[in-house]
Amino acid sequence: MAESEMSARTIRLEIAIVLAISFGMSAFSAILQFASAVLMGLSGQRVALNPRRAELSLIDLGLNLVSITRLVAWGTLAVYLLWRSGFRPSSVGLGRWRWRADGLGALGLAALIGLPGLALYVGARWMGMSVQVIPASLDDTWWRLPVLVLSAFANGWAEEVVVIAYLQTRLHQLGYGTAAAIASSALLRGCYHLYQGVSAGVGNLVMGVVFGYVWHRTGRLWPLVVAHGVIDTVAFVGYALLRDHLGWLH
Repeated sequence: MAESEMSARTIRLEIAIVLAISFGMSAFSAILQFASAVLMGLSGQRVALNPRRAELSLIDLGLNLVSITRLVAWGTLAVYLLWRSGFRPSSVGLGRWRWRADGLGALGLAALIGLPGLALYVGARWMGMSVQVIPASLDDTWWRLPVLVLSAFANGWAEEVVVIAYLQTRLHQLGYGTAAAIASSALLRGCYHLYQGVSAGVGNLVMGVVFGYVWHRTGRLWPLVVAHGVIDTVAFVGYALLRDHLGWLH
């Protein structure tokens, strides 16, 4: 189906379906979890981002790989739907990787978002406005660190492809301006992180605005995917290796 053949009704239906199986449903779930945490005392709640999913190690590994595969599938589905409607991967920023420009851009974005994000979390915990976030609670097994890295970059792939490239492209097709498209995707990003508390919701909303702006300015998506993966890798792996020395984060 060519881009010009997609009606507004078809685009809206497609967006609804994609979000219903991915981050839209995650947003509804996160809002309910946030409401529950507030009612039960926000600062006393704990959330594990990479929990142990089974008592048996190999079953736990398998379930974690299923979760990672699901995230990869969400992003790949979004790329496929865009391609079917006339948008090549390169047209949404997934062209050939540029080592210097994309690599430096990714590291810069990771620092720009990651460091203030950590400060925001620590401040929110101090003020009782955030749950205690446990980035990784997997057992110390041979596969723990590789799985945490894969999980980090699967998050980056799924979120940036679906919430930035796919959603904003479709919103533009519906007549949304740049600011409205960025705001909509940023609001969605903030909502599906609310289960981590106020700081995560606000921090990810800001991250969504920054990433959306960078994507529109540069036309490159890879730096966003990699920056997101780097941020999560530092959080997941860093916590797994140093958690006994990170009491100040609790």
